[in-house]
Amino acid sequence: MRFIKDILRLKLEQHHSHQHIASALGISKGVVTKYVKLAAKAGLQWPQVQAMDETALHAHLMGTPRRASTFVAPDYGHLHQELRRKGMTLMLLWQEHSEAHPDESVHSYSQFCENYRRFAKTLKHSMRQSHRAGEKLFIDYAGPTVGLTDGSRAHIFVSALGASGYTFAYATAHETTADWLGATAQALRFYGGCTELIVPDNPKAMIVDPDRYEPRANDTVLDFARHYGTSVLPARPRHPQDKAKAESAVQVVERWILMRLRHQKFETIDEVNQAIAPLLAQLNNKPFQKLVGCRASVFADIDAPALRPLPMQTWEWAVFKTVKVHIDQHIEFEGHRYSVPHALVGVTLEVRVTQHTLEVLHRGQRVASHARCAHKGGFTTVPEHLSAAHRAHLEWTPERLIHWGQDIGVATGRLVTRILESRKHPEHGYRACLALLSLAKRFGKPRLEAASLIALELGTTRSADVREILINGRDQVSPNTAGEWVSPAHANVRGPAHYH
Repeated sequence: MRFIKDILRLKLEQHHSHQHIASALGISKGVVTKYVKLAAKAGLQWPQVQAMDETALHAHLMGTPRRASTFVAPDYGHLHQELRRKGMTLMLLWQEHSEAHPDESVHSYSQFCENYRRFAKTLKHSMRQSHRAGEKLFIDYAGPTVGLTDGSRAHIFVSALGASGYTFAYATAHETTADWLGATAQALRFYGGCTELIVPDNPKAMIVDPDRYEPRANDTVLDFARHYGTSVLPARPRHPQDKAKAESAVQVVERWILMRLRHQKFETIDEVNQAIAPLLAQLNNKPFQKLVGCRASVFADIDAPALRPLPMQTWEWAVFKTVKVHIDQHIEFEGHRYSVPHALVGVTLEVRVTQHTLEVLHRGQRVASHARCAHKGGFTTVPEHLSAAHRAHLEWTPERLIHWGQDIGVATGRLVTRILESRKHPEHGYRACLALLSLAKRFGKPRLEAASLIALELGTTRSADVREILINGRDQVSPNTAGEWVSPAHANVRGPAHYH
């Protein structure tokens, strides 16, 4: 088409041969012949051709173009977004399109589907993927960081909803498990609801075993998911297509937000987040290039209604530990002891510890809850846990412990009694009494009786003090007498007369 005017100029104005024109323009001789004949048929001369542009000349030579198709084309961008609604199908969209244009021609269902697939291929890979509304939240960390004035770096957490691409960004101090989960909790609060799945990469801070088929998250991550009623499903290792939405969101945040912050100075993480907030709003309200609306409008229309409601309380960081219930009906965590129901003595349980509370779990069910206490050696006891009328292990009683002590000796029996009486609950002294009585196996009953007598004189009720007495051998030192000192008979000792 772009050679038509050149062909006619060389022929009509300069009268070159067809062969010469073809060689000069690098086209075939048949093409030259075709357009020369069309110009002659249309009665065109060079002055008329010179006044036309290529488009008008082509239309004049080729005649009136064939009438365009009268089929009513749907808005495929709108269809692409509608397909993200849960339960939506192309068949239903085609039927609605046909009913909306009863007096006009519409494509058959097969052609309708083919046209939509052709349109979808023109979109970015992350936009082509089909995600149901409220189904997946993709999370990741951006590569670039933001420098702070103290020399540290702010790491940028990024999340995006699968259907709408609605994006969230949040600065954290590091990329630890606490940072990942804390930022994810902030993201859910930003969205105002929970998705069915949370899709991270395979960070070591969250995924204990990044197995391709059965990945396993750590206990704290599972507790987070349980609190929000969601599941964590990491992408397959080395398969970035599984989280294309996160990859795309990270790239957009890096270009749209972080590049705009590169010249600013920040002293704290909070200042970084304050600077991110307005840019994030602009990003989510930026119109799509090939689809209708923007991230914010699609979120409000599709994702937001499908999200699950947030729990009443925000998730707190929690750690888990396996413990065993001692005979005093308490479990121990960081040196402090917490009571549990007496029926669980000897049972291995799990504790969930947050900043302020400690929960005791038996087969996933909470059996006790206490305010966390940092007093090492102290007790937190619920009286109902120690009800003597319902105690399951009756062999552990104050009377029996005192009897065991009296079998060793009077002083040991008195010390056991004093240990039990010095506690708020006698059960608090069970382990101390057992620790005391166990010393008889190591040092023998006579030595324990002597050490107990010394402990009574010192006024201590700690089994550790008795153990130190035995280790140091203080129980084997004869006590000093208060009587007159008598000199032993010896040839070298001078008598009293020597000093007169």
